[in-house]
Amino acid sequence: MAKKKKPIIDVDIHERATYYDLVPYLDNPWAKYITDADWTQEKHLPYPIMGIDGLDRADAKSPDGRPAGNSLSFLQEQLLDGVGHEYGILTSAMDPSPSSMHGFYGMAEALAPALNDYEIENWLDKDDRLYGSVHIAAQNPQAAVREIERVGDHPKMVQILLPIDRTPWGDPYYHPIFEAAERHNLMIAMHHNEPPSYYGNYPRYFVEWHSVMPNTHMVQISSMIFNGVFEKYPNLKLMMLEAGFIYAPALMRKMDTQYKYLRHEVPWITEMPSETMKKHVKFSTQPVDELSKEEFEQFVELMGSDEMVCFSTDYPHWDYDSPHNALPKLDKDLEDKVFAENARSFYPKLQAVGGKVPL
Repeated sequence: MAKKKKPIIDVDIHERATYYDLVPYLDNPWAKYITDADWTQEKHLPYPIMGIDGLDRADAKSPDGRPAGNSLSFLQEQLLDGVGHEYGILTSAMDPSPSSMHGFYGMAEALAPALNDYEIENWLDKDDRLYGSVHIAAQNPQAAVREIERVGDHPKMVQILLPIDRTPWGDPYYHPIFEAAERHNLMIAMHHNEPPSYYGNYPRYFVEWHSVMPNTHMVQISSMIFNGVFEKYPNLKLMMLEAGFIYAPALMRKMDTQYKYLRHEVPWITEMPSETMKKHVKFSTQPVDELSKEEFEQFVELMGSDEMVCFSTDYPHWDYDSPHNALPKLDKDLEDKVFAENARSFYPKLQAVGGKVPL
């Protein structure tokens, strides 16, 4: 009898749309900027990535020559079927996302719905295992809310994707986005974009950039918690993507300590920040640190919850994590939670399709 595969819910898969893919979904003049002026956004990384195929796995480029992540059939063959996913959450590889544009915001507001329509038609509607992220032009919360209202009730859209860059998303200016998310049963996901180090600047080397990604993830979590986002929107949850999770216990301890001293500054916070994190924040594993079983379990214990860590591959990027060898062999209960059940409990729309949810 064949061994039954463990369920895998991958919370960070980067499908890739080119600007030319989006032309059929754009009105003019936005389409003509691409077709007639070959418009493109600024790249979000200044570094040369010395892999065979840059930021991507060399073997992830589709056989017909399209960029990695641009072919559904090849992604199905290499990842969904090849690895054995139950579900995968698409987070796009548009570089950078509409919400990260630092100007030309009209184009950002045009690209976001085009990207959503492209994703629904070409990916979500063609594979039952794939679920998507709502892309918005968050620079303008009113435009962002309009787009959430337009596609937020789609049964395959499970979250709103926000970039981790110069913007502290807990600022009340952006709260209409979270109000709309809660109204449509959508979660929030944040993924690093640019620049993830200090004072909005880049370090000298890519190795520095890749080492300090947790820094700005911590900034965003503290911004969301201390600005009272989860007090104001109690059904909202936050997924932090692509910085691992071992920084979480230190952040929880530090915020609790500061809250004890300075709670007068944030009187709307009614519980210890670590308790809010346990209820509302989850972390993807990738890029997972090299941990033994004992070390992995120690970090989970320090977090005070075994329901905060979710598996991700980051396919098709060069630092892809395989579910078969990136993590240590865990006890079955913890393995089930990390690889599938924590993500299932995070996304209400996955629960609606009849999946198992931890008690």
